[in-house]
Amino acid sequence: MEIATNLSQLVIITGMSGAGKTIAVQSLEDLGFFCVDNLPPVLIPKFAELIEQSNGKIGKVALVIDLRGREFFTALSESIEYMNEHHTINCEILFLDASDETLVRRYKESRRRHPMSQQSMPLEGIHAERTLLEDLKGKATLVINTSDLKPAMLKERIINHFGQAQHKALTVNITSFGFKYGIPLDADLVFDVRFLPNPHYIDTLRPNTGQHPDVYEYVMKWPETQTFLVKLVDMLEYLIPQYEEEGKSQVIIGIGCTGGKHRSVAISEYLGKTLKLRETEQIRVSHRDSERDRT
Repeated sequence: MEIATNLSQLVIITGMSGAGKTIAVQSLEDLGFFCVDNLPPVLIPKFAELIEQSNGKIGKVALVIDLRGREFFTALSESIEYMNEHHTINCEILFLDASDETLVRRYKESRRRHPMSQQSMPLEGIHAERTLLEDLKGKATLVINTSDLKPAMLKERIINHFGQAQHKALTVNITSFGFKYGIPLDADLVFDVRFLPNPHYIDTLRPNTGQHPDVYEYVMKWPETQTFLVKLVDMLEYLIPQYEEEGKSQVIIGIGCTGGKHRSVAISEYLGKTLKLRETEQIRVSHRDSERDRT
């Protein structure tokens, strides 16, 4: 059988229930991994074959294998051994663990039942699960104990291990909007530029958006605009690296004016061209409401 050589990473996420597998999946998704939750272990070799046949289109994959699979779970070791013998995929096992006390507390806070203690106390299920997973933990390439880790800290650990040179770091999304249509719900930072002179009251400018050279120059020519931009750019160039160091995969910056057509668009365009980002950061500019009411 001819083996493909253009495959990169396959990560199997497993471990104790309640130890942080959801955070792990989200972290790997942010790194560009294609994630599949609760895949029966017996399907791992077939999945590996499909990945190889994709000719690199699916290069980084994470599979969540846990006790929801029940009767399939015992097949995990056999599936991994078969895959290692018959495929050239770089397979790593991420095992997430936590102390019994931590897991009990998390289950009480979430008010969920442990998958192995549907009719008993959570601690009994935790002990049974720990016994079942003991051998698998010994085969893991990375074990993370999450007892004392906040979600952001766990995410950082995972990104540091699996990201390497492929880590895309932070995406800065700048979007203009109109306050009369509502603030973007997913915005991390919102700036109101309604204090700037409004091109809407200039008949020749009103039909165009802030991307038009005449409108852009009108917004930019005022001293208050220039003073505001100096302060705003300085603040953003300080904040953006802080967000990246904290482990965020993206920051959404909302720039709002009344209708989202003139001032906010011009300011967003300016930021997109002016902000000085690090090599690990990328910037995108979009305009949510600029095409509304084009009159």
